[in-house]
Formats: sequence, C-alpha cells, structure tokens
Amino acid sequence: MFRKFKINKNTESDKILVILNILEGSNVNQQKHIAIKPQSHNQMKVLIIGANGQIGQLIIDKMNDSSDFTPTAFIRSEDQVSQFKSKGIATAVASLEGPVDDLAKKMKGQDAVIFTAGSGGKTGPDKTLTVDLDGAVKAMEAALSSGVKRFVMVSSLRADNREIWEKSGIKPYLVAKHYADRILKDIGLDYTILRPGRLLDEPGTVQITLKNTTDQKGVPRADVANLAVEVLRHPVTISKVIEFNTGDTPITEAVQSL
Repeated sequence: MFRKFKINKNTESDKILVILNILEGSNVNQQKHIAIKPQSHNQMKVLIIGANGQIGQLIIDKMNDSSDFTPTAFIRSEDQVSQFKSKGIATAVASLEGPVDDLAKKMKGQDAVIFTAGSGGKTGPDKTLTVDLDGAVKAMEAALSSGVKRFVMVSSLRADNREIWEKSGIKPYLVAKHYADRILKDIGLDYTILRPGRLLDEPGTVQITLKNTTDQKGVPRADVANLAVEVLRHPVTISKVIEFNTGDTPITEAVQSL
C-alpha cells in the first residue's frame, strides 16, 4: 500500500529525496540490531586473548552468560568480528605480532586479561616463537603499561619438565610456554598460571584433580575454560601455578583449597 506525501516544490529532485527517505526508513526498521552486553558496576571486564580458539570461545560464552563478567574478544582479524557481534560480545582487533602499544590500547579499561592464544599445530616453530612466547610477553608488557594487573595464562602441564620435551612431539610449544611462564612470574602482574594436561574434546564435568596429575588421562577443554573463569573470582589464586587434570573434585572446591 502506498502513502501520499505532500511535496512543497514539485521538482524531480524533491520527489527523489522523498523516495530515498522512505526507503532509508524502511531499511532501518528491517535491520536487526544486536546490543553489546551492558556492563554492571560490579562486573569484571575481561579481555580474552585468543578468543577465536577452542578454549577462548568456551571462556567467552561462559562469561557472557554470567552476571560477574563483561568479556571482550581479542581477535586478530576483522573477519572474525561478526561471530562475536551476533552474540552481543565486544571485540578488540589487533595482532600479537604487532607493537606492544597497539595491544595496550586494546587493554585500556579492562580489569583482567586471559591469555589462551596459540599459533596452532599447523604452523612452524617460528610462529610458536612469535605468538606463544613473544606474543604472550607483549601481552604482559601491554597489561603493565595499560594498568591491568590481573593476568591469567593458559599454559601446559609439561611446561616445566624438560626431560619429556624431546619425546613430546611439541617441544617448541612447551619451550615457549616454559619461558612465557617464567617471565610472567617475575614481571609484576597478579598472575595465575593454569597448566592443564592433555586437552580433550569432550563435554566438561566441572570437576578436576590437583593431585597426581601426571597419572590422569587429560582434561576437557570446557573444564580448562571453567577453571580460567573461576580463578578470577578468587584472589587466593594470585601468584599460583595450578597443575590439573580431570578428576572428581568440583572446580570451585579445588580453587578454594589452594
């Protein structure tokens, strides 16, 4: 159904303007706007570096469903923005291989950082060096310069065991994690280092063990994410290295026992 509009000047340009205004209004009404999650004064603002990875996505989703946190997804490509925007999650786009100042700008106003980025198994040792090690250190330096004190590192259970590096099949990764962890301990941040065992693509149980971790089979990625979120609720985890695997102790209880 068409509506009639009165045009003061009967010119072709006026008619075109009216038509354009009608079309513009129609397009605006039809668009779906996804609002970014509103922040409460009591919510902790957390930047998740490596948000597009498997563990990172699990952390993002868990925080987005919580009333305790406001997550921001740190990603390396504009092409990844839409998948987070569709969930109402804020994004920060930058490269871990870029300048520290660029990372620091993205961290401004955050309360904490979770680092779960990695170069991935399909890249070579050079990327492991520039992302898993130097990228992690750049993130620490950026956190310091932007005033973000709380820093959670997702590392690996075998990062401190040089004896098994050679036969592990992932020596460059473990070496990178080892030295990133060492630097984090001394750089002046309120750190927590998480060292999960072999990562499993299984549903999380929200239960872990902190004892005899080398005797266990591994831990679901979902429970690594659960623990990464939980440690931010407990100041007792500051300056702690938490080695863990799947077990029968509820994560909250395990954290409170530290």
